Amino acid sequence: MLAIDQFTYGWLTPVLAYVMSVTGSLLALRCMVRARNQQGHGGWIVTGAIALGGTGIWVMHFIAMLGFSVQDSTIRYNIPITLFSAAIAMGVVWLGLYIVVHQHGEAFALITGGTITGLGVGAMHYSGMYAMKTDAAVQYDPWIVLLSLVIAVVAATAALWFALHVSGIFATIAAALIMGIAVCGMHYTGMFAMHAHMADHIHSPSGAQPAQLLAPLIITVSMATMIMLFQVGITEIDEPDLSRIRGQYASRFWPARHTETDPDDEYPTDSYESRHRRW
Repeated sequence: MLAIDQFTYGWLTPVLAYVMSVTGSLLALRCMVRARNQQGHGGWIVTGAIALGGTGIWVMHFIAMLGFSVQDSTIRYNIPITLFSAAIAMGVVWLGLYIVVHQHGEAFALITGGTITGLGVGAMHYSGMYAMKTDAAVQYDPWIVLLSLVIAVVAATAALWFALHVSGIFATIAAALIMGIAVCGMHYTGMFAMHAHMADHIHSPSGAQPAQLLAPLIITVSMATMIMLFQVGITEIDEPDLSRIRGQYASRFWPARHTETDPDDEYPTDSYESRHRRW
């Protein structure tokens, strides 16, 4: 059996993976606050899905994979499958968020959305692993794989609950830190299920090298997430309801059309039209 190293660059990749998972989770939660408070929430759900699925899960996974190596083996990545795994992550997160926002019963929506999202995250993880090609024979322990899927479902359900209830900035940060731990825990549990050994009949893998494929994708998605987090973070969540003042004057400094007459006033204050006619 070949030795597998999850920390080729020490703690650099797991720490960066956790930071990006927390960042994506934080942006997603901030977007969901707006989705809950505004009627036109479709765009916020999509943005939240891109943030959590794209950065919080997919980017986290492949940053961690940059620190993955197998003894005496070459690793390459299939580009279409790698991109497909990103689509899976964002798609299942969007579906889960859509279910809980349009809920007809919170408990049922959380269970349904959490199960779908968690299994989808698991599908993203193992499709991402399938995109990794190596000249070693790879096997997975089915019980540890099952455990990783259970962790993914529990983590997804907790994330959806946070998306429904968390609003304060400090509570949002705390929730994002917890979500980051859950996502990273699911990833490394799934990676612990993997075993590799030499096989003579396996040819040298083809595809893109990790740095050639993953680095540009990770940098692009991460920068987009940072920009969106900055924009969302500095804007107010509760927008004023302008419908309440429709038909009224925008400022109290403008004269009113009709005012009450003060009987004790020598020159009663009336409307602008009356004063104009009088003069």
